[in-house]
Amino acid sequence: MTTTPRGGRPLPAGTKVSAAEEEKAWAMARVAMGAAQDRKARDVLALDMRQVSLVADYFVLASGTMVVQTQAVARHIMEKMHEAGYRLLRREGYDRGLWILLDYGAVVVHIFREEERRFYDLERLWGDAEVRTL
Repeated sequence: MTTTPRGGRPLPAGTKVSAAEEEKAWAMARVAMGAAQDRKARDVLALDMRQVSLVADYFVLASGTMVVQTQAVARHIMEKMHEAGYRLLRREGYDRGLWILLDYGAVVVHIFREEERRFYDLERLWGDAEVRTL
């Protein structure tokens, strides 16, 4: 199995990531989840992607009822992640606010309007990933 370090890039097969690196990724996910809950996002959870994908260690999923809320959740997550010392690598979808993606390397945050979350159903798509909550 190929594992991913904090930066989210694949390592050569057989390379082990330390328990400290794994804890850093989960700590990063917890910051994002807490920030989403601060802004009353719904159905906040993390998918543990380490055993099912090389894309990231965790996907954090959250929903908002309307675009204004998804954007507010995204702004608050970006603020809290910055305060915690995590660097945003890429942001997509913020202007439309239907599905906002915040890429922090080891953690990718998906903030959906509820209708889009039901349509794309990442929980089903990545059904082999363990679900974690705060």
